[in-house]
Amino acid sequence: MSQNTPATLAPALTGERADLLETLAKHRDFLRFTANGLTDEQAGLRTTASELCIGGLIKHVTSVERNWVSFIVDGPSAMGDFDKMTEADFARRADEFRMLPGDTLAAVLENYAGVARRTDELVASLLDLDASHPLPSAPWFAPGKEWSARRALLHVIAETSQHAGHADIIRESLDGAKTMG
Repeated sequence: MSQNTPATLAPALTGERADLLETLAKHRDFLRFTANGLTDEQAGLRTTASELCIGGLIKHVTSVERNWVSFIVDGPSAMGDFDKMTEADFARRADEFRMLPGDTLAAVLENYAGVARRTDELVASLLDLDASHPLPSAPWFAPGKEWSARRALLHVIAETSQHAGHADIIRESLDGAKTMG
C-alpha cells in the first residue's frame, strides 16, 4: 500500500479544532498577502507615523505565536518573567518589529511558516483544549489568572488579525495595494 493512500492519511480535523485552525489560517494569509511582491527594503519601510513595518509585523506575529504555543506546552516558564527582563531583553523585543540588517523577507516568511506548522500540529494533537496554565508575571495580566490552550489560541488569532490590519494599512500607504477592497 502506498504511503499516500487514504488508509494512512491522518483524519481531517473537525469541530472546534478545525474552526480554530481555519480562522488562524485565514488571518495568517491576510498578513502574508500584505508582503506579496515586496523587496526586503520595502518590507522594512515605515509608511505611517508608527514604527511598524510589514516585515517587522510578520516577525512579531511569528514570535507571539511561537511563545504562546510554548506556553500551551510548557506553561509560564516558556514566556519568561517580565519583571526580570533586562534592557537587552527589551531591545530584542523591540527588534521583533523591525527588519534588521541581514533580515530578508523570504527568511521572515519561512520562519513564520515553520511556526505555523508547529502550531497546527499542536492543535491537531493536543489532548485537551481546556488544559490551562497560570499566566506569566506581566503588568498586562491580572495576578493569579490562568489561560487554557483554547484561550491562548484565541489570543494568537486576535494578534494575527490585528497585525494583519496594521500591515494592510502600511502596504496601502506604501503602494496602494490592499488585501481587501
